[in-house]
Amino acid sequence: MSKTRCIIVDDEPLAIEVLKSHIQKLDSLEIVGTCADAIEAFDFLKSHKIDLVFLDINMPEMKGTDLVKTLKNLPAIVFTTAYREYAIESYDLNVLDYLLKPISFERFLQTVEKYNQQNLLMEEVSLHKNNGDSEYIYLREKNVIHKIPVTEIVYVESFGDYLKLHTHDREINSRCTMSALEKALPDKGFIRVHRSFLVAVSRITSFSPVMVAIGDKEFPIGTRYREKTFEKLDYNSFLNK
Repeated sequence: MSKTRCIIVDDEPLAIEVLKSHIQKLDSLEIVGTCADAIEAFDFLKSHKIDLVFLDINMPEMKGTDLVKTLKNLPAIVFTTAYREYAIESYDLNVLDYLLKPISFERFLQTVEKYNQQNLLMEEVSLHKNNGDSEYIYLREKNVIHKIPVTEIVYVESFGDYLKLHTHDREINSRCTMSALEKALPDKGFIRVHRSFLVAVSRITSFSPVMVAIGDKEFPIGTRYREKTFEKLDYNSFLNK
């Protein structure tokens, strides 16, 4: 079984040592590197395959939250900080967990278990192609496996470790994360407009700077997802006319 590849990003050497000590106690984890600031981590993540990042928030030059907003293909992120007030912002960024310093080994283990559970949930969905190259997903709902053509998906709602997928004629509830479904679906056909909503681009009937709509159903655009949403909708071209 392959180990979970981790990096630690923190400008405090003592904080790095605490996390290194925790990680080294578990055979399932390995430390691939440590970074003293977010800029160094940005370069490191571009050249290394990383599964899990322990990321301090309050660092000089660039905050950990800004690094997360900058990265497009995120590994699992765990924020580490001494400041409780960052908890709300970290929730909006849809990270795996939030650890308050000083970090106990017991609390650290809870985060590792959460990461393991998330990986199990990713097995609940998979993308396939038939002989005609049309795409479909298999999505588990309890003991039933649903075969869903990608073109029939209208939008998806997230409820933590569960989601509800809407097609034109049915709703499917699955113990799957939005991140897992998003990775399975073809990128060009869908937009994650909010941490709780993913919509089919072809189904969008109207949009504004703060929302997209499918018929009478409106979906808010989250701050983190605004740039990519506008890019896929070519929104800036309308502003320049």
